[in-house]
Amino acid sequence: MIRLLLTALLVGTLSACVGRPPEEATGEEIYLQLCANCHGDSLQGAVGPALGPGSDSAQQPDEFLTVAISQGRGRMPSFQSSLSDEQVVRLVGFIRQEQGG
Repeated sequence: MIRLLLTALLVGTLSACVGRPPEEATGEEIYLQLCANCHGDSLQGAVGPALGPGSDSAQQPDEFLTVAISQGRGRMPSFQSSLSDEQVVRLVGFIRQEQGG
């Protein structure tokens, strides 16, 4: 029963991370639409790991974030069909800005 509940929660959370933001969306808008449900409104982490200052992701190169966003990583889905390359660049830029970099 608990396993079923956890599976339903995970599926519900990941299904909130879908859709295609407008092509001209800012990195922040993309983050809030596709990432905040799992990584928190302030990059503090939730279902997904923290992305903010001091997090493990802050120590990774931009390419790590780009690949994780485009191809997925672990439980994180791929956003390759939802985001253009330019949108991924803006999203990584927003994350870096919030990390203080």
